[in-house]
Amino acid sequence: MNTPTAGPGALAEQILRGVGGPGNIESLTHCATRLRFQLHDGEKVDQAALDALGGVMATVPQSGDRLQIVIGGAVARVYSEIMNLPSMSAGGTPRPQSDADVKAAVRSKGRGRYAWVDNFFEYLSDSFRPLMGVLLGSSLIIAIASVLDALGVVDFRAADKSATWVFVDAMWRSVLYFLPIMVAYNAAKKLKIDPWVGAAVMAAVMTPNFTGMLNPKSGIPGITCTTNGTLGTQECVAHVFGLPMQLNDYGGQVFVPLLMVAVLALVYKGLQRIFPETVHLVFVPFFSMLIMIPITAFLIGPMGVWAGNGLGSGLSWLNGNAPIVFAIMIPLLYPFLVPLGLHWPLNALMLVNINTLGYDFIQGPMGAWNFACFGATAGVLLLSIRHREKEMRQTSVGALAAGLLGGISEPSLYGIHLRFKRIYPRMLVGCLVGGVIVGVLGGVDTKAFAFTSLLTIPVFSPMGTYGIAITASFFVSMALVYFSDFRTPQERVQANAERDAVEAAEAAARGEAVVVADDRELVTVGATTASTTASAGPAASVPAGSASAAGTSAAGTPVAGPGITLAAPVAGRVVGLDAVGDPVFASRALGEGVGIEPADGHVVAPVDGELVTVVSTGHAFGIRTADGVEVLIHIGIDTVQMNGEGFDVRVESGQRVRAGDLLVEVDLDAVRAAKHPTITLMTVTNTADLASVEPHTGQDVAAGAPVVTVRR
Repeated sequence: MNTPTAGPGALAEQILRGVGGPGNIESLTHCATRLRFQLHDGEKVDQAALDALGGVMATVPQSGDRLQIVIGGAVARVYSEIMNLPSMSAGGTPRPQSDADVKAAVRSKGRGRYAWVDNFFEYLSDSFRPLMGVLLGSSLIIAIASVLDALGVVDFRAADKSATWVFVDAMWRSVLYFLPIMVAYNAAKKLKIDPWVGAAVMAAVMTPNFTGMLNPKSGIPGITCTTNGTLGTQECVAHVFGLPMQLNDYGGQVFVPLLMVAVLALVYKGLQRIFPETVHLVFVPFFSMLIMIPITAFLIGPMGVWAGNGLGSGLSWLNGNAPIVFAIMIPLLYPFLVPLGLHWPLNALMLVNINTLGYDFIQGPMGAWNFACFGATAGVLLLSIRHREKEMRQTSVGALAAGLLGGISEPSLYGIHLRFKRIYPRMLVGCLVGGVIVGVLGGVDTKAFAFTSLLTIPVFSPMGTYGIAITASFFVSMALVYFSDFRTPQERVQANAERDAVEAAEAAARGEAVVVADDRELVTVGATTASTTASAGPAASVPAGSASAAGTSAAGTPVAGPGITLAAPVAGRVVGLDAVGDPVFASRALGEGVGIEPADGHVVAPVDGELVTVVSTGHAFGIRTADGVEVLIHIGIDTVQMNGEGFDVRVESGQRVRAGDLLVEVDLDAVRAAKHPTITLMTVTNTADLASVEPHTGQDVAAGAPVVTVRR
């Protein structure tokens, strides 16, 4: 008797030990009932220990260091638990693709022939990405403040705000003002130098001592300020060590820390080579700061400000002279920049615009992209509800919440869109529609850096234009995805089959016997069937679960003797399950029945009933009779690997058939060429619910001849 497991996850750990540990696993897949292992060394398997586990129905060693472990309806859960064990990260089996895997794969495709270009964009991306949380936090604080401003609760533009609202300003300005220090820390960490040195160098030009020199009335000797008559701005120069140093307010600047850390990395690593390792802690940070703070204040700081202002002015010119081109270009570029991590330079320009112009014109058109992205996710959510796809529904609900409430597109992109190639073209139509609306209606500006979500709509001006654009983007993408599906027709058939398998497994947990199928095989997963084992004789007999009128068939027609007759689905030689060459069928784990060495590929229904399942590969069919007898017809061994080639299916799931109706035409030569046995199996998968299932073997029969008698 199998021993019980210790709880959730324990069975997975015990199975892993039984197969020789993660290092012995070359690959692992699963079908509707079985874990399928390809091992490095089959001799390491402890079959006795595996067979003793509660939850393991059978252990089936195969040639070529392959192993099958029959689990039943819980196989998907056990597979997931095995793959998520910490020890599997060091094993030989790759995990299923996570969002991070998808992200890495997409970014690897974006790599060009010049490594320095890739490294440059990775440097930009990794300097900003860790700040997403605090940027989002400040964005939502801005959104709340903007809503209160729109409702007339407080005027955030007033010069005489109370201390309360000045404090609220500080809550979100803290992130934007000190952003250069945060960027410097991340950039230094990316270049593998002490991140605190990077932060300290940037902080030196943001201290009250430094910024105080920007005030002409400070009375500090050696400072001269002039007013730019054209721009109306004030420019101050301080004479330090007899040299002129241009003074700037570096709050919110991002180009300065990026340039500074790139130079700092050269200095820092150079100093590490000069000084012995024993004194690195003392002298490397000291000389790095002594060298880099003056270089930043005199040279890199002004250069970074000029560079940022120049780029911002160029985009501002494009936005002012060709607004519709700009409004269309931004939302159409972002879907390709974000997966590659190349959108951060544009995000940096948004911050520069706010610091120099007092407003930004990029975020408005960008909102069209974000809401087109969220609309596509909403389309996926509606389809997942319609098709009862539990996992996809959970994924899309989380991604949609992160998008609409937080303005974050990554969960949608990496969790859904990049996995299904049909989504992107439909999403781009939504981007285009939103961009055109923004351009035609004159553009959208904002005075704050904000993630584009439902909560930040009041931040944008004119709010009506922005609202119309993002609404159109959202619903166009949603409609296109919903009505044309995010899966191909073939993928939809496959997904529906997998859904049926999951639902049947859940039904099995409630003790219900159900026939289910996925792309690999068909099997009853009812609680009683899951415990069926090989019988001592030719028929597997268990106490009757119910009774029916003797002498009637499933269709209600008389038969010879009490019971239900199952006919041969194909002409050929009838053999017992012990001779079919598949240990799982031979164990009767899938019920009692027969195997037939087919004389031809003309496979028919063995009984009247409903086709509960027709697998997409055409190699297996499940029929339920009016009396509740569940019959599996399985053509060949491991023919699922043929992916439907050579199988011409003539029926569909849900269809009612009569005995003798054609189910499928099979090219037996193609099956043999693929090196699969052609034997066709027919079992009664709810054998455990019946009084007896009696196979009639050792004869040559025509299709339609009686080969199994079922008694209730």
